[in-house]
Amino acid sequence: MLPSTSRRTKRLIALGAGVVAVALAVTGCSSGSGSSGGSGDKNYKITFLPKNLGNPYFDTSDKGGKTAVESFKGTYNEVGPSTATADAQVSYINTLTQQQVGAIVLSANDPTALGSALTQAKSAGVKIVTFDSDTDAKYRDVFVNQATADGIAKVQVDTIAKEIGDSGEVAILSAAANATNQNAWIELMKKDLAKDHPNIKLVDTVYGNDDDQTSFDKTAALLQTHPNLKGIISPTTVGIAAAARYLSTSDAKGKVKLTGLGTPNQMREYVKNGTVDEFALWNPEDLGYLAAFTAKALIDGKITGKKGDTFEAGKLGKFTVGDNATVLLGDPFVFDKDNIDKFNF
Repeated sequence: MLPSTSRRTKRLIALGAGVVAVALAVTGCSSGSGSSGGSGDKNYKITFLPKNLGNPYFDTSDKGGKTAVESFKGTYNEVGPSTATADAQVSYINTLTQQQVGAIVLSANDPTALGSALTQAKSAGVKIVTFDSDTDAKYRDVFVNQATADGIAKVQVDTIAKEIGDSGEVAILSAAANATNQNAWIELMKKDLAKDHPNIKLVDTVYGNDDDQTSFDKTAALLQTHPNLKGIISPTTVGIAAAARYLSTSDAKGKVKLTGLGTPNQMREYVKNGTVDEFALWNPEDLGYLAAFTAKALIDGKITGKKGDTFEAGKLGKFTVGDNATVLLGDPFVFDKDNIDKFNF
């Protein structure tokens, strides 16, 4: 786990088949729970709803959430769909509202499609914290942002520009076409490339839908479609790992540069074997931890989402709510062969 002190000092790092079926999934098929009850009269039943289950990134972030919830003697749960779609998340939100949880901590698969379900949840007194991928602000109480969109976009563009000599064709391998965070970063990357890197041409943007095999196949297709491709940016942990897996056994290894957002444990072998030089991320475990404490602060009435509200987030220290009811974890961190073995997530 990335130490909180390093974070401070570096500042560089599925309605489905029916409500009954979903309720069974929520109560009987969750990935784990924390302590058996809340604390006093506070409803510390906090459920994490990631974009999809089985995603190493969310496994890590939700682990941090579990640690945080257990630390303040709440009840932790994690539920979610197997595929990253907004429709798949709606049923879980509806069921959690019926179960009267205290808070839902959500990484949204669409900025607006969850709106009706989230509005009903808020009307029922459920606190809504988004993290990683936001909804429109009116549908949640607070968004916990991993890093500024500008910072995330810039670190990826700067890295690929350095690796390809600031000239040539590049492509983007994204997650879902309607993923809020991905699209925000991509638009900023396009602007950065046009403004500061005129000799780099973005020739394609493709979508692997945060599915390993789809992302792997999209990587192969990019190389076939664009024989002069010099670099790929994949701002998704599933995508970058799948792309690296393809490149590592192809003739393009070392010739087509790859960067983006990944976790050290996913990317270690590809950094060490020369497929990838550098990639970036924040600490997703800290992100989940902060999101859980943000939910607690809302439940406690310590914050409402108003700019200037402050709260304590356990070992991570004090945080302040900023514009648009957003809490910022910190800046991206760049991983390479010299530091990757210092991290385990």
